[in-house]
Amino acid sequence: MFHLAANQKKCLKEEIHKDVLVTGEYQLSDVPGHKTQLLVTDSKGHILYQKDDAKKGKFAFTTEEYDMFEVCFNNRMPGGGQSPDREVSLDMKHGVEAKSYDELAKAEKLKPLEVELRRLEDLSKSIVDDFEYMKSREKMMRDTNESTHSRVMYFSIFSMCCLLGLATWQVLYLRRFFKAKKLIE
Repeated sequence: MFHLAANQKKCLKEEIHKDVLVTGEYQLSDVPGHKTQLLVTDSKGHILYQKDDAKKGKFAFTTEEYDMFEVCFNNRMPGGGQSPDREVSLDMKHGVEAKSYDELAKAEKLKPLEVELRRLEDLSKSIVDDFEYMKSREKMMRDTNESTHSRVMYFSIFSMCCLLGLATWQVLYLRRFFKAKKLIE
């Protein structure tokens, strides 16, 4: 729950994995003269849900790929002036918590215990998927880390060789210079 002043925009962002059901339920307090637009977009600018003069409602979509999703409330008050802030209540759920198991129980005529088992099964699958995702991310990060480490090591070896070469050249050059000036023998 948050407050939205007149002619103000507030956006909430969330990263969501691929093929995940996302549901949202919103409710805005009634303030005369305010018109609030609700817009749900992905990072590419595709509009997933849009509602002008939003007051109360629900939205749902399934993600097609791992992306950053943004929910924006744009509160407009024509004519300006002072007015109280609009109170916005937003309840977003994704994954297992967004799934309606009551409707599933009615559709498949499941007993309460079977519904709870189905919910736990989906929850455990979600946890396993999250661990697989974290494992793949860890592998990518480890590979990047090892690659960076080897590049830094080769660059430092190259730098040391250059410094040794320059130091040797400098000593030989200065020795030749001083011998030519007959300062050393």
